[in-house]
Amino acid sequence: MSSPFTIKPVLAGSRVTLRPFRDEDLPAMAAAIADAEVVRLTGSAHSTAETEHRRPIVDDRLRSWYGSRNAQRDRLDLAIVDNDSAMCVGEVVLNKWEPANESCQFRILIGPDGRGRGLGTEATGLILRHAFTALPLHRVGLEVYAFNPRARRMYEKAGFTVEGVKRAALKFDDHRVDAIVMSVLAPEWREAQSRQAS
Repeated sequence: MSSPFTIKPVLAGSRVTLRPFRDEDLPAMAAAIADAEVVRLTGSAHSTAETEHRRPIVDDRLRSWYGSRNAQRDRLDLAIVDNDSAMCVGEVVLNKWEPANESCQFRILIGPDGRGRGLGTEATGLILRHAFTALPLHRVGLEVYAFNPRARRMYEKAGFTVEGVKRAALKFDDHRVDAIVMSVLAPEWREAQSRQAS
């Protein structure tokens, strides 16, 4: 059976373009992944001290990871390119695909050069449009930590609904942080698109 994730599209919006990764994106992704806010909000560290000691490094591991994204048959990883600067500022990912359930998970990462300008909101909208019009998906889910209310608001604006809470899912600076479980279903997304169009 062929995978719908074999095709790596280019999705163009007014502010961002989502496209397959290129070698030239590596420095931007290294910087984004090392950014203290990204490290904290993604749960990639367990203390403030840990978030402050990351350095952007383009090494063999990073090259291998992003160099292999376009060959993946069970997920979609796309660079977020700021249309104003033509620079990569982050990534959107559809992963953990369950073909029998027509579902997958979503995540987005925006580095400091792409924050606060609505780029993440548009990127999320573009990938959901692709998920529900070009891919055989009925459900797209995600998790967001409770100490990231800005992301939660963006997800709600895009159509995600809170399903539940994974209590004390992350320990950060000796505090326990909940993970909010959210999803959007294809019929809900289509209904919201229909309302916006009318």
